[in-house]
Amino acid sequence: MADHNQPEHAHGSMDIREKERTFAGFIRMSVWVVFITIAVLIFMALVNA
Repeated sequence: MADHNQPEHAHGSMDIREKERTFAGFIRMSVWVVFITIAVLIFMALVNA
């Protein structure tokens, strides 16, 4: 196979703190969107929209 002069990769050596923070933010925002959507639907049902 072709040698592309890629450095050796050691599993588990990558710093993933930024990715974990981004994923946590995505989950937090998704939960908020779900709660707001449910609240709007309940409000619409209560006022017979």
